[in-house]
Amino acid sequence: MRYFIKLAYNGTLYHGWQIQPNAASVQETLNKAFSVLLHSEISLMGAGRTDTGVHAKEMYAHFDFETAFDIPKLIHKLNSYLPKDIVIYGIFPVDNEAHCRFDATKRTYEYHINTFKDAFLQEQSWYYNQTLDIDLMNEAAQLLLNYTDFQCFSKVHTDVNTFDCSIYEAYWKKEGNKLIFTISANRFLRNMVRSIVGTLVNIGLHKINLNDFIAIIESKNREKAGFSVPAHGLYLTKIKYPYIKD
Repeated sequence: MRYFIKLAYNGTLYHGWQIQPNAASVQETLNKAFSVLLHSEISLMGAGRTDTGVHAKEMYAHFDFETAFDIPKLIHKLNSYLPKDIVIYGIFPVDNEAHCRFDATKRTYEYHINTFKDAFLQEQSWYYNQTLDIDLMNEAAQLLLNYTDFQCFSKVHTDVNTFDCSIYEAYWKKEGNKLIFTISANRFLRNMVRSIVGTLVNIGLHKINLNDFIAIIESKNREKAGFSVPAHGLYLTKIKYPYIKD
């Protein structure tokens, strides 16, 4: 039987989702917890990889297990056993061919910037107090929807077969002292959101204009794009599957 897990985590203390040698990861922490509580070696498959310091408000993973178990009881035990920065929201059976990574049709990320120093957001938002032209940044963000090849925003020397992504939405909004960038796509390249945000910040500072932004995308050259903003402001917030209702 295959089970999907819905979870969330604060990524501050982890070197990303994926198991790393000699470094704490979310995947390894969950594998150990499930293995202990189910008395069997469990290896979770995640819906994607988040980098060091990146958070997930909604993440999915799956595992296979043959013996029946009490799902609410296991969820309770897991949330008691796991560290305080990882929470399990749900576990549910799915078709044995269901795959949390390959079946996802849309993923949504948010990037949080706080424009006034906040002692409680140091690891949850990027503090940046320069004045930004949000309207111009939103104009640039809309240009992303006209393209599919985002090699210019991808980490170099990555093991992907294509740099094509379908972006469904990309926009900024202001909430008090916070700026929040939301972007949804069918898939994302490594470091893609953080380099898009860095480039949009350069737009907001009037360091580059909209024509420059178009030229960057069409160049397919990472060196021409902007800086990569810090990981601690990035959140995976939603993953969409055709067989899971919101």
